[in-house]
Amino acid sequence: MGTSGRARRTGSTVVLLLTGALLAGCSSAGPVPEPTTGPPTGRVTDPASAPASLLAGACEVGLPDAWRSALRKGELRTPAGEGAVLTDTGPGWTAVQLTGAKHRRAALMLGRGAPRTLLTLADPVEHQLLAADFDGRRWAAFAVLEGRTLDSPWSLYVWDATTGKARRLARADRPGPLPQPVVRAGTVHWAQGVGGGRATVYAAPAGGGAARALHTGVMDAPFVAGDLLVWRESGSGSAGSGTRLAAVSLTGAASPAALPGPLAALRDLRSVVSDGTTWAWVEGETAPRLMVWRAGDARPVAAVTTSPAVDGMDQLRISGRLVTWRTPETSYALDLGSGSYARITPAYGYAQARGGALAVAYSVGNPKTAGSRPVIQVVDADRLPGLAACGRR
Repeated sequence: MGTSGRARRTGSTVVLLLTGALLAGCSSAGPVPEPTTGPPTGRVTDPASAPASLLAGACEVGLPDAWRSALRKGELRTPAGEGAVLTDTGPGWTAVQLTGAKHRRAALMLGRGAPRTLLTLADPVEHQLLAADFDGRRWAAFAVLEGRTLDSPWSLYVWDATTGKARRLARADRPGPLPQPVVRAGTVHWAQGVGGGRATVYAAPAGGGAARALHTGVMDAPFVAGDLLVWRESGSGSAGSGTRLAAVSLTGAASPAALPGPLAALRDLRSVVSDGTTWAWVEGETAPRLMVWRAGDARPVAAVTTSPAVDGMDQLRISGRLVTWRTPETSYALDLGSGSYARITPAYGYAQARGGALAVAYSVGNPKTAGSRPVIQVVDADRLPGLAACGRR
């Protein structure tokens, strides 16, 4: 459980671990594998209407040519002389870290427009853009890690699109969950360590005002699931032991909220993600599997259980019918409509589906040598055709 009390790691380890959240790629990358010959596409357009049995034991299929074409057309053009790293994406926006010869900046790209600078980082070597969220209108919140280890201090900023200026909202110098800010209805939510192996979930007005503590416990960073703010929490006070889900409502007074029955009963899950209707998570240590539950299903189903797609499975994201995740080798996408999944990045690439967008990032050539080129591609996930259905369906 990525919570309070994690051990200090070396800088080289951090570079490896941060590739999922920061780096476009950490090794030379070849092309995404060509699609294999398979049965015609048999996607169910609305994933909520697909029977649970369709997802049980999903198969791997090749990546359609239409996906390759859409991704090529969706490549972001960043300024010459700046190396780009994908941080987060959402409906109509992408947060990137841009590094030049003597500077590094956090930037927000709206559609295909030029990057808007959120903040020029004080140290272009040590500081890294770690996570971001944008409400699509005015407020963006983003976190900057102030060192090369994951337990380095970090600062949380809020940026106002009307003024183009950012201010620091909070700073964390105690062990705790890595920040993943959430911006909803003019309010920024986040969690940070408060000592004693515990962390607190806070809410603060984006436009200024005192932060309010919502909950304290041994927990992960919270994420949005529809109208809920959800996190994993250890009921025993020991990180990684007896973990369960807890939530507060994002409407009204942010009071504790109940989770659907099948989710409230879950224990020892990790990498949870949801859009409020569909939930996905990783279950099991020695034999990990990707679990999926949708509103109306009687019980969760084990969708992906086959190595290597589940080896080191982490960093799940969801958008509509797509669930994406990363392994130490590459990234995958599960199509909830067709009950199949595909590898969607070259080696060591990173992918995330969120809010109607699908973003992938990788490096052409070895990023540690001159001549390599980072690639970031963002497409409308809802416009992608479905993956091929499994032959046995």
